[in-house]
Amino acid sequence: MIGDLIPYLAPTVVLLLILASAIKILPEYERGVVFFLGRFQGVKGPGLIIVIPGIQQIVRVDLRVITLDVPSQDVISRDNVTVRVNAVLYFRVVDPERAIIRVEDFNSATSQLAQTTLRSVLGKHDLDEMLSERDKLNSDIQEIIDAQTEEWGIKVANVEIKHVDLNESMIRAIARQAEAERERRAKVIHAEGELQASKKLVEAADVMSTNSGSMQLRYLQTLADMSNTNSSTIVFPLPMELMTTFLKENKPFTPDKPDPDKPEPEA
Repeated sequence: MIGDLIPYLAPTVVLLLILASAIKILPEYERGVVFFLGRFQGVKGPGLIIVIPGIQQIVRVDLRVITLDVPSQDVISRDNVTVRVNAVLYFRVVDPERAIIRVEDFNSATSQLAQTTLRSVLGKHDLDEMLSERDKLNSDIQEIIDAQTEEWGIKVANVEIKHVDLNESMIRAIARQAEAERERRAKVIHAEGELQASKKLVEAADVMSTNSGSMQLRYLQTLADMSNTNSSTIVFPLPMELMTTFLKENKPFTPDKPDPDKPEPEA
């Protein structure tokens, strides 16, 4: 009985192997690009797919977002400063057919395009713009790469510049520039404060000049403020009118000069 089944055992094993190789199961995030005798037949998936071995061929394509680390690039800015810049690129396949047929390796092609675009875009900007306007630079790089990879069925979601590395001499120069800028702002703020204070003092003088008693009240307030401090200074308040009279009485005598036009009296 068993001997009668032996001739059928080998064909059965071969048939099972063919069926096992023909059955493909694709998850939700994958698609299969199917070729029939070398020609494109269609995009299938997800789920169960039957592929005839030897006649049909399937290439799996991942539709999830791919994170691509752009290596550090030596960039010369528009103001002739050499920096090293690296970035990260987020992209995904939106058309599996074009991603497989129109480009040999879309991962490598996207990486090389990102490196060249990063150097060319940053080379058109100054160092200050690289440090302060990263959002604008990220947007410009993303738009350029996305426009060129659209033909490959690739959608670039985002580009982020990670690090801008400077040499030690440039870091010290930037620190000196920042310190000088802070000193300039401090002087401007101090000058603006002096201007505002002078305007308020002029207004206060105008108000006190309208009333003679206001000056005396201000004088007494100053004495009260001085008495609150721990000081050994003794202050004797004197009326301002007394000081004015004293200055007039002690004014030096200056003889009148003869008028040359006035005739002298006869003897």
